[in-house]
Amino acid sequence: MSSTLLSSAQPFEFPPTYSFPPFFTPQPNAATRLSQLQKWSSLIQAWCRHHRLYRLSLVEAIESPLFYNASLRKRLSLAEARNVIDWMAKGEDGGGKRAEWIDGANKTIAWIWWRRPEEWASLVADWVENTGQKNVVLTVYELTQGETAMSQGMYTLAYGTAIGSGC
Repeated sequence: MSSTLLSSAQPFEFPPTYSFPPFFTPQPNAATRLSQLQKWSSLIQAWCRHHRLYRLSLVEAIESPLFYNASLRKRLSLAEARNVIDWMAKGEDGGGKRAEWIDGANKTIAWIWWRRPEEWASLVADWVENTGQKNVVLTVYELTQGETAMSQGMYTLAYGTAIGSGC
């Protein structure tokens, strides 16, 4: 998936809707469709958070358990996965800007904001304040890989996420 899945001590726990076959098929009713998109958004964010993924390659992920339920033999199509990420990338009329396409019109790789950029900024600012790092020059490495960041939520934060989505 664009970045290696980091193993977690606990296996990922899928929500109950993941075992419901219609979850993998676009729903025609507008209210049901909205609910479906919200559930997919939550699932994608939870998956990425659990595996500490910031970039999601749809081409790679489409074959993973995220989009393929082997026990049901049901999968989300690549086109539908793009639709979900498109919805997640929308502001008020969509998924609250929880995703952003990295590769423009190709729509194959996206940032997944399981924490929005402003939430990451707040986390970093709090860490800087709490560790007495204010007015100290820090590298991106120190913020995301350094010893003092190890116990923080930003530890292993992807480089591109840390310096901005325009990378």
